[in-house]
Amino acid sequence: MTQSVVVQVGQCGNQVGCCFWDLALREHAAVNQKGIYDEAISSFFRNVDTRVVGDGSSISKGKIRSLKARAVLIDMEEGVVNEILQGPLRDVFDSKQLITDISGSGNNWAVGHKVFGNLYREQILEKLRKSAEHCDCLQCFFIIHSMGGGTGSGLGTFLLKVLEDEFPEVYRFVTSVYPSSEDDVITSPYNSILAMKELNEHADCVLPIDNQSLFDIISRIDLVVSSGKLGPTVKQDSLVTSSARALKRHKKPFDAMNNIVANLLLHLTSSARFEGSLNMDLNEISMNLVPFPQLHYLVSSLTPLYTLADVNIPPRRLDQMFSDAFNKDHQLIQADPKHSLYLACALMVRGNVQISDLRRNIERLKPSLQFVSWNQEGWKTSLCSVPPVGHSHSLLALANNTCVKPTFIELRERFMRLYKKKEDVHKEIDVLCCQATAQHRTVQTFE
Repeated sequence: MTQSVVVQVGQCGNQVGCCFWDLALREHAAVNQKGIYDEAISSFFRNVDTRVVGDGSSISKGKIRSLKARAVLIDMEEGVVNEILQGPLRDVFDSKQLITDISGSGNNWAVGHKVFGNLYREQILEKLRKSAEHCDCLQCFFIIHSMGGGTGSGLGTFLLKVLEDEFPEVYRFVTSVYPSSEDDVITSPYNSILAMKELNEHADCVLPIDNQSLFDIISRIDLVVSSGKLGPTVKQDSLVTSSARALKRHKKPFDAMNNIVANLLLHLTSSARFEGSLNMDLNEISMNLVPFPQLHYLVSSLTPLYTLADVNIPPRRLDQMFSDAFNKDHQLIQADPKHSLYLACALMVRGNVQISDLRRNIERLKPSLQFVSWNQEGWKTSLCSVPPVGHSHSLLALANNTCVKPTFIELRERFMRLYKKKEDVHKEIDVLCCQATAQHRTVQTFE
C-alpha cells in the first residue's frame, strides 16, 4: 500500500487541511468500525502506539492518540495552526511537523518565496524528510495552498521546487485555491501570476479551485434546501457539512467551501485506499490526463453535492449524476467544459455503481463532448466500492480541458490593470531587489 503526505501551507491551506483530516477520520471510522489499523488507514495516518502493530491488532475505539496524520503544517502566521492545535484534532498532529512564524508574509509573494523560503528551507526539508522516513512506500505529496496570499502563493510554490530537487520520483499534486474577482487582498493578482510560473515548472498535476465557484455552489445549495424542493431535510453527514456543523443560511459558508475541497482530495485518493472493481492509482492520473508536462491543470467537479433523507436513488438519478459532472454549475472553477476542447477526462466513481452504468453514461455523453483529434477515446475510469460518508454513490470528474483558459486570462487582465497603475508594485520589487542584492554580495564574498 502506498502512502501520501499532505503539506498545508498558509491560512487557507491549513483550514482546508483541517477539514480534510476531520472528514478522513470520519470516513475511515465508518468503514473500519472495529478500529483496526489497516492499509487503508496507513495511506494517510501512521501508528505511533507501539502496542498496536500493522498485522491487524485492534486500536481502541475512538483512540485518536495512536494515529498521527502524515502531514506538514506551515504558516508564517501562527493563528490558524494554533487554533487547530487547540481543537478536537490536536492529537492527530505531530508537534514536530509544524513550522510557524509570527510576522506573516504581508500578502506578498516575494516575502513568502524569497525571504521565508530561504530562511526556513532547511527546516522545511527536515520536516519533509522526516515525513518520508515514516512511509513504507511514499507515492505523492499533496500541497494545499491559496494563490492570493503571500505565504500560500510564495512559500507554497517555493516548497514545490524543494520537493522536486529532493524527491524527484515522488508525485507532486497541488490543490490551488484561486482568488475571486472580489478578493479583498489587493495584491492577489500579483501573487497568483508569480505563483503560476512556479506551478507550471514544478508541479505534476494542479487542481485549480475558484473561490467564487465554491461560494456560488454553496449559495445554490442553500437556496434549494431553503425552498424545500429537495424535501424537508439534508443529511448532517452530507458533503457540504463537517462533524456536527450543518450548512446555515446568513453565515459565511467557509466551512462548507473548505469541505468541498477536502472531499475532492478524499475522492481523488479513494481508489488507493479502498477496494473496488476498477481501481485507479495516482500515477495513472498523471500518465493518462497530462499529455504534455506543462498542460497539467485539471478541472474538477463533484456530484452530488448533497444527499437527501431517502438514499434509495432511482437509476435516472444515477444518470443525472453523470450529466451534472459536465454541467458548468458543478465545476470547481468558473468554466464550461462542454463548450471547450477535452484533452482527456477521468471519471472516478464511488459507491454502488456498476461498470455497465459507467460505460452506458460515457456513450451517452460522448456526442456532446469535443475531444482533440489525437485522443478521441481519452477516458480514464475507476470504481471504488466505498462511497463517501452519507452518500450511496458519488462521482469526481477530472478534465484536462481548455476551459481553464478564461480563468487564467481574467487573472492576467487583473494583474495588468494593477501593474499599469503601478499599484503596490514596490512591495514585490523591493523584496526581490533586496534578495538579489544579498545573493550578489554572497557571490562576491566567495569569489
